[in-house]
Parts: sequence; C-alpha cells; structure tokens
Amino acid sequence: VTLDQLRPYDHDPRMKRNPAYEEIKASIRERGLDAAPAITRRPGEDHYIIRNGGNTRLAILRELWSETKEERFFRISCLFRPWPERGEIVALTGHLAENELRGGLTFIERALGVEKAREFYEQESGAALSQSELARRLAADGFPVQRSHITRMADAVRYLLPAIPTVLYGGLGRHQVERLSVMRTACKRTWEHYAKDRSLPLDFDSFFQEVLAQFDTQGDEFAPQRVQDELIGQMSELLGIGYDVLALDLTESESRHRALVSDPTPPAAQPALPSPTAGTPTPPGAASSIATPAAAAGPPPASPPASEPTLRHDDTAVGEAATGSQPAAPGDLLREHIVSPAPTTERLQSIQRMVADQLGDALPPDFSASVLQSIPV
Repeated sequence: VTLDQLRPYDHDPRMKRNPAYEEIKASIRERGLDAAPAITRRPGEDHYIIRNGGNTRLAILRELWSETKEERFFRISCLFRPWPERGEIVALTGHLAENELRGGLTFIERALGVEKAREFYEQESGAALSQSELARRLAADGFPVQRSHITRMADAVRYLLPAIPTVLYGGLGRHQVERLSVMRTACKRTWEHYAKDRSLPLDFDSFFQEVLAQFDTQGDEFAPQRVQDELIGQMSELLGIGYDVLALDLTESESRHRALVSDPTPPAAQPALPSPTAGTPTPPGAASSIATPAAAAGPPPASPPASEPTLRHDDTAVGEAATGSQPAAPGDLLREHIVSPAPTTERLQSIQRMVADQLGDALPPDFSASVLQSIPV
C-alpha cells in the first residue's frame, strides 16, 4: 500500500510523541521498515488504518517521504487483517497493549484509552459496567489493568484532567494522581461536613477545580503538598473554620480512605521462637513444668489425653537428670511461652469495624485486653 491509502488509527491513546521517536526514525532511515504495521479496513471505507500499534512508524514514514522522496518510504508491504466482529474493541486494546510494549504511555493516556474501552464495551453490552467487570473484559482482550487502577483512571479523567491537563500530559505518575484523588475525596467529605446549613457561592466540584487549575504548570514543578495547603487555606476562608482544624480532619479522612482502598500489605513474618531443647539448658525447677509422662516413658500414646497430665515425682527426677543442673538464661522460659496476635493489617481491621457497625455486631476483641482470658491457668 502507499501512504495515500493509509490513515492512523483515530482512537490511538497516545497523545504525546513517542519518547523513542528520533531513535526509531534514525533506524528506519538507515535500515528501512523492518517491521511493517498490520493494517485493517472498516466496512464501507476505502482507506486502510493501522490495526494494533504503528501510528509512530506511519508518522515517521510520512516525514521521511517528504524529506527524501524515496519510494521505499512511500510504498510499503503490510499484513492485512479483515475487520473483526468486535473491531473497535480489538483495535483499541491492541493499540493499548502495543504502546505499552513500544515506549509506554503516560498515566492519563492510559486512562483515556481505558475510558474509551469502557464506552465501547457499554455500547456492545447495552448496560453500564462496574469497575470489576471492566477489568475482567480488558484482561480477556489482552490488556490487563487492576481494578484499583481503573478507579484512579476514572477519577483522573473526570476530576483532574479539566483542571491540570498540562501536568497530566507532562507525565504525572500514578502515585501522584492517587494522592490527588484521595485528597479530593477527603476534602469533599470535610466540605460536606462543615457546609451544612451554609449558603456558599459555589459547590465543591467547582471550588476544587478552580484551586487545582492554579497549579497547571510543568510536571516537574507540580507539588501536591502545595495544592493541599491552598485547598485548606481557601476552605478555611469560605467555611469560617480554622486552618489547623481542617488540616487535622483532612489528614484523618485521608488515612481512613487509604486504609480502605489501598492494596493489602502482606503481614510481617513473626520471629522464630527458640526450641525448648536447643540452646541453653533448662533449670531443674523448670523441668517439672515442661516434662510430661509421655516424654519420660517413651513413645506418645495414639490419641492425646483430654486434659493436661499430672506430673509425678519420678517424672521430675528424670527431667532433672536429663537436663542437668545448670541454670537457664533469664527470660528463656518466658520466650518459650509467648502468645502472639494473629497477623492482620490496618485495612482488614477497618473493614471489620465497618462491618460490625453496619450489622450491629460486637467489635472484634482487642488482643491486649483479652489475651489473658484465653490462657488456662
């Protein structure tokens, strides 16, 4: 096909120029087009479009053709694939996956691509999709995205992009977008709490975007902490609440929100406890508390006894003879009988409290308050 017959894919999520553009151009100038893009054609159209990744190479070929007028840049061999039944979705997810492999996308470019995919999926199914269902369909079509990331992408497109397009297209990363999203949610909750029965000149969404738009500078100059300071300062003036009070409310609200929406953190490994038979010998007085008739008599019985066995005088003597008379180091016996809490996370504890509040159940027992009640004495 010729360049006159080819068009770039019109829903390409990449908005900025590929970071490797000049390197790719130099390679094509010297070696020619080693990997020609796959092309397809929508039903009823005369021109071809790039099927799954290749808009950068097409733009480079146009530049080289205009600079050199060499036929090898104007007429290229391509692999044609017919337009599939789910053509728009297949093409979009193909471009998303290909762009991730050939230079990556900024967070906002990826977010816009995912939101466009949501639009196509909803047209296909005729119903709105949940975040979980959207994540499942994207994974099935070859572009897996975590559900929590989809939530952040939707927030970025809806609330952040209208206010700070320069910052987002400049490459603002997922972690900073997440911080802004959590900050917005916490500010809105604080605003709604203090704005009750007040007549304010604007709603929260307008207020947030007006404040955020002041920071639409180059990406390397953007500082979320400055945004938060400005938000709290202007909220303090509008609501008549002290800066420190709002800052404290905002910090607590952000902590609760992060505990609920962040990915679970694996529990830290518990330190290994020393074996009673290894290391320092056990003192004679302690032998009677850890020796059992089973240990003195030989192999254990087939089934454990229902209650703790009663120690006999000869058992104590056997234990004393086996362990010697050297005293143990202070604290060894205590460490052998430490009771530790089950591994948990802040997020799990928050969810347990929320479920208990909703169902009217008692809160989960506190370990430090109830540990002694669980030890038979």
